[in-house]
Amino acid sequence: MVVCLNVTMQKAYIMPLSTPETTPKAREPILQVRNLKKYFGGGGGFGLGAKKTVIQAVEDVSFDLYPGETLGMVGESGCGKSTVARTLLRLDEPTSGEALFHGKDIFTMNPQELIQLRRKMQVIFQDPYASLNPRMSVEATISEPWSIHKDILPKEEWPDRVRDLLESVGLRRDHAERYPHQFSGGQLQRIGIARAMTLEPEILLCDEPVSALDLSIQAQVINLLEELQERFNIAFLFIAHDLSVVRHISDRVAVMYLGRVAELGTEAQVYETPRHPYTRALLSAEPNLEFGKTTSSDRIMLQGEVPSPANPPSGCRFRTRCWKAQDICAGEAPDLAVQSDGNLHQAACYFPEPLPE
Repeated sequence: MVVCLNVTMQKAYIMPLSTPETTPKAREPILQVRNLKKYFGGGGGFGLGAKKTVIQAVEDVSFDLYPGETLGMVGESGCGKSTVARTLLRLDEPTSGEALFHGKDIFTMNPQELIQLRRKMQVIFQDPYASLNPRMSVEATISEPWSIHKDILPKEEWPDRVRDLLESVGLRRDHAERYPHQFSGGQLQRIGIARAMTLEPEILLCDEPVSALDLSIQAQVINLLEELQERFNIAFLFIAHDLSVVRHISDRVAVMYLGRVAELGTEAQVYETPRHPYTRALLSAEPNLEFGKTTSSDRIMLQGEVPSPANPPSGCRFRTRCWKAQDICAGEAPDLAVQSDGNLHQAACYFPEPLPE
């Protein structure tokens, strides 16, 4: 476990915003994503007849998200994690696939339906400095969603609710009059979380929410998110590249490589018994603070560079760097198949890693 998750801290007091339903985690998924694809059309070459470049950012991604759970999405930079989140919010339009929120396809919603969707599906951005308007006070920033969704709260109650929200994320009530330049990065991320909570969402899309923060501040923000999730039964899609952070906060983990989901399973399955060679290589590169536990022979050094999403390999996208690749891997891409250690554990590999004896 990395240092940021071992820091001793005082947890923030969570101010009750409304009375949440005290129901256990439902078995029915709140969000069902099926065969999601997102291609970006780039520029072509010079001259007549030059082919247009197509970036295959997300290819055939499927997963479910349940109320009150955290699905961690991990992978190298450029593997499509953030594109998945942006597409689910319709900030980027999908190329194909479907995403069912309470059974209704997000990708066929009209503009009015999208407004209501975004009331229930909020986002926490990676860079807290860039995600807040420097010309707006904290009070104006947090209360802005209520000017769009006018039925949530009468305007005369906005000042008190803003200050309640600030207290709920560990800030002071008088911070409402300040501006973003007067806060640290950790405080700005807390303000971003408070803004996301104004509409009492059912899903929070957390796009690298702690990667720009110091290690000790990361622990505080993660603990805050866990407190809010436990109290309000919010589902998180938690996107990150830090393996230790993802393991700490996630119930299930999806490992992505070059736009595809390589492995999907519970936190214990993915981290303790990885079945996909890429997952095993990724975990072997994780720093270990326990002296003597990991040796250089345990590490897997992948050969070559990650292929371009404009020209991905045929079949399994990992095959050009995989030590287990055979001819079959260059044909049809392997399905995300259920593994022998449980229905929740899936890996897209023709030659999965064996289970330990």
